[in-house]
Amino acid sequence: MDAKRARLWMGYYNDEINERVDELNRLDAALGDGDFGASMQRGTVAVAAALDTSDAVLPGDLFKLVGTTLVSAMGGTSGPLVGTLFLRMGIALGDAESVDVAMLAAGLRAGADGVMALGQAAPGDKTMIDGLIPAIEALEESDGAPLSAAASAAALAAKSGSEATRELVARRGRASYVGGGGVGHVDPGSVGMAILFASLEQAANTDD
Repeated sequence: MDAKRARLWMGYYNDEINERVDELNRLDAALGDGDFGASMQRGTVAVAAALDTSDAVLPGDLFKLVGTTLVSAMGGTSGPLVGTLFLRMGIALGDAESVDVAMLAAGLRAGADGVMALGQAAPGDKTMIDGLIPAIEALEESDGAPLSAAASAAALAAKSGSEATRELVARRGRASYVGGGGVGHVDPGSVGMAILFASLEQAANTDD
């Protein structure tokens, strides 16, 4: 993945968030404030605008810009968490001009570690982590495979992980205060991660 494909990934991510903003808000209304979709949309639209005027030629620099933009544009609790994922990933990728599957997995793992430290969340807590970690594990297991195949595996894992949050009891965030711990409802943050990796799959399978 070079900076051109990374930009493509973020473009598809913005498109998908814009298409599914109402769905994300409905999911969040059952567990939180009902504004997660609007917050994500605000963030990804700002990212698209920032990337349009950025001359970043390294994936790491591009993802650092994505991270800082999300933190400032989204605000609230979601902004720092989603922003940290990209910021830490960008830092981990350093000055590499092109990123293979193993490097992408390592970068995302660094980002996930930052998110878990900031949010004090772990797999099974019914948060975005439950969509993110399975996708990273799928990428790690795809080391040596083409990006297109690895991204498809990650997208499937993220979606499965997100769907599994329906049966989890929330232990972090506003959802933990909902009666029954939100059992029966899918965590919106995990759906956001499923969208992220579905967008990666789309970008990886788009011809240059």
